[in-house]
Amino acid sequence: MDLSSINPLLLLASLMVASTPILLAALGELVVERAGVLNLGVEGMMITGAACGIIFSTLTGNAWLGFAGAALGGLMLSFLFAVLTQVLLSNQVATGLALTLFGLGLSALLGQSFADARPPAFPKLDIPILSDLPVLGPVLFRHDGMVYIGLLLVVAVWYFLSRTRAGLVLRAVGENHEAAHALGYRVVLIRFGAIMFGGACAGLGGAYISLVRVPQWTEGMTAGAGWIALAIVVFAGWKPLRLLLGAYLFGGVTVLQLNLQAAGLAIPVEYLSMSPYVATILVLVILAAGRAPGSLGKTFHASR
Repeated sequence: MDLSSINPLLLLASLMVASTPILLAALGELVVERAGVLNLGVEGMMITGAACGIIFSTLTGNAWLGFAGAALGGLMLSFLFAVLTQVLLSNQVATGLALTLFGLGLSALLGQSFADARPPAFPKLDIPILSDLPVLGPVLFRHDGMVYIGLLLVVAVWYFLSRTRAGLVLRAVGENHEAAHALGYRVVLIRFGAIMFGGACAGLGGAYISLVRVPQWTEGMTAGAGWIALAIVVFAGWKPLRLLLGAYLFGGVTVLQLNLQAAGLAIPVEYLSMSPYVATILVLVILAAGRAPGSLGKTFHASR
């Protein structure tokens, strides 16, 4: 094994890229759960976003339009989930699982004609002065735009939930939807907005995989990223800034195992490939803290 082949700076830079799809999907799910809704369909929305990203970017020749199409695809799937759970009052857990299965099938159908397509390259941002800084430049300031959009979304969601009246209302709905309804807040409408935001974020996360990390379409290419996003929300205690730490932890282990494989570590590749998921489970068990929103997963009926 030749560990000298592992470049620490490249490892750290790759960590930010590997964490971005998980971060985007988990951030959307955090908002959904803070509104009191448990959506287990994140994986389905991510894979649908990956397929839509390939389709839109290939047909238009523009990677940014690919991300817009992916957000739209995730949003439409989440709208279906919102109608089923908030209007028709179906069970959230069963509906989320069905949404994942539906998304996997739908994406396979949509993507089969684009298996050989190569989407347009997504340009990296070369930030003047900052990108030329020693050490910090290559690690922090030479990434594509979606990496920075993900970080900005973390700050925006934190500010929204903790510093705005609308965020306070959303949290109140998640804590006790009956009390929020009694105060005159439109619980269903608020949850619709949160669910659709979560769907758009999951679609963006899926598109990042198909347009940036692995710029091509492969059936099932999200490989459980949606489930990891769900776990990271719990690990973060439903707090945006801790969620960033959880996403970077998973991304770091993912990148490290790939580098160890390339360095020829004498461990079966299957064990290395499963290590990010094992690490996530262990950290979740050991460090997870925080109380879930009081109305999480509970069905709301205005007539009660």
